[in-house]
Amino acid sequence: MAGGRDPRVVDTLHLLLLVAVLPLAVRGVRRGAVDWTQEKNYHQPALLNVSSLRQVAEGTSISEMWQNDLRPLLIERYPGSPGSFAARQHIMQRIQRLQADWVLEVDTFLSQTPYGYRSFSNIISTLNPTAKRHLVLACHYDSKYFPHWDHRVFVGATDSAVPCAMMLELARALDKQLFSLKNISDSRPDLSLQLIFFDGEEAFHLWSPQDSLYGSRHLASKMASTPHPPGARDTNQLHGMDLLVLLDLIGAPYPTFPNFFPNTARWFGRLEAIEHGLHELGLLKDHSSERRYFRNYGYGGVIQDDHIPFLRRGVPVLHLISSPFPEVWHTMDDNEENLDRTTIDNLNKILQVFVLEYLHL
Repeated sequence: MAGGRDPRVVDTLHLLLLVAVLPLAVRGVRRGAVDWTQEKNYHQPALLNVSSLRQVAEGTSISEMWQNDLRPLLIERYPGSPGSFAARQHIMQRIQRLQADWVLEVDTFLSQTPYGYRSFSNIISTLNPTAKRHLVLACHYDSKYFPHWDHRVFVGATDSAVPCAMMLELARALDKQLFSLKNISDSRPDLSLQLIFFDGEEAFHLWSPQDSLYGSRHLASKMASTPHPPGARDTNQLHGMDLLVLLDLIGAPYPTFPNFFPNTARWFGRLEAIEHGLHELGLLKDHSSERRYFRNYGYGGVIQDDHIPFLRRGVPVLHLISSPFPEVWHTMDDNEENLDRTTIDNLNKILQVFVLEYLHL
């Protein structure tokens, strides 16, 4: 990893053992009351045909994403800053303009930091909030605080403006298909999509359990105590998370994404298969089968990120983080100039196909 061993990397075995001994930590459920909560374990994707794959590749626009979604986020946006407010408004406005019936929630709270109490605001955007199950895509929209240097500010292009823009582009490109999820009936699976934009992922000073993951720690705790579906007595919102797909450190050229968790290996396998399929159809640009993005070469160290509070409560996780980290990580060079448009465009296509497969759209 760039910069050597980072405090964000923890021992895999310790975390996996912790998750394994949880009595379905996401639980608080009685035996016999968990039928729908187990459906995620048996869920299968609906594979797209060649024509549908071509439609996805043609329907996503890196130019439109760059101009309309990404550039407004390439600003200083640490929690509580004017840029943070601007980024939050931008994300919400981009979602509100869509046809799909997204329900937006802003989860605002105060938390103690090394610099006193600060305000944080998570953004949760949900299709069909009353649907029992949701595929969840997530990233953090805050940038790390750095003092200004030589009139430059840290904009965190890969960390994580690009993941935010990718999620917004997915919502735009798939708007028509996602709109069809509005009317859930007996003939449709009770499954939908949720987007989460976390605030306060970055440490203000030095990464520690207290100084990091402010938004995800708060939201995981809140969701664990919120009944779901509404009015339920034995299940909460975490039960409704089929799979948490967390995006981070994306946008540099030639990334590799390892698989961190055996219990979601089959979904990582779908990402590998989708990448291979799109490559074979010539739908990925400047892409080599020898330099694949998704590589399942065993389970390395778990990287501390916004998935951790959910993982510890038993939520299945796919952590899509470039490892090793981009060379520009936590430097002023993590900016637009050092992003690779082709890579981001290719990853947009892969992620969009994955979502359509998962939701049977």
